[in-house]
Amino acid sequence: MDTPSDEEWKEQLDPEAYQVLRKQGTEPAFTGKYWNEWTDGEYLCAGCGAKLFDSVTKFDAGCGWPSFDAAASPDAIRLIEDRSHGMARTEVRCAQCDGHLGHLFNDGPTDSGDRYCMNSVSIHLVPKEKTTQ
Repeated sequence: MDTPSDEEWKEQLDPEAYQVLRKQGTEPAFTGKYWNEWTDGEYLCAGCGAKLFDSVTKFDAGCGWPSFDAAASPDAIRLIEDRSHGMARTEVRCAQCDGHLGHLFNDGPTDSGDRYCMNSVSIHLVPKEKTTQ
């Protein structure tokens, strides 16, 4: 995948998505469309469409952002040390387009201990198709 230029990202993304995905911003807690969404499906990168998370790994962390205990695959994301804002955190980025997704914390409720705290504007839910037989 050819990575778009900064100007192309500005044209492709709405201003909030651009600020989060390309400038490492954060949407306010309890404002994103997926923090309280429980539809079965796959969560894709809002920048490039890569599969990042599955709804079966989503849980309510009470933090106001969509939280997952595992990525769709180990190679779907990149983890980067983040020492901004006087904190030591682990930034989560899309491995395909390098878009900022959120942060990884080690206080998750499952055996993994992981809480991938994502920005709703960085991801896009594709609901699973309901089939009847």
